[in-house]
Amino acid sequence: MREIKMTGYEATVNKIHELPESLIGEVSDFVDFLKIKSDSTRWQLWILFAEALEIAESDFADYLPNLEDYENRLAK
Repeated sequence: MREIKMTGYEATVNKIHELPESLIGEVSDFVDFLKIKSDSTRWQLWILFAEALEIAESDFADYLPNLEDYENRLAK
């Protein structure tokens, strides 16, 4: 009996086919994340966005230090 060897791509596609429909959206989101991460320009923009979001969602007690930090990042 001869063993059939799958490529990594084929094995991954088979795993996706085995997932319930409710998880396909998460797989798609993760693929989008990997695509962004592999593009250095888009990845840097993502990092800047994530940092700005973190600052925007921070406690107002730290507003001034966060604002100064944000301004310093923008200046770079």
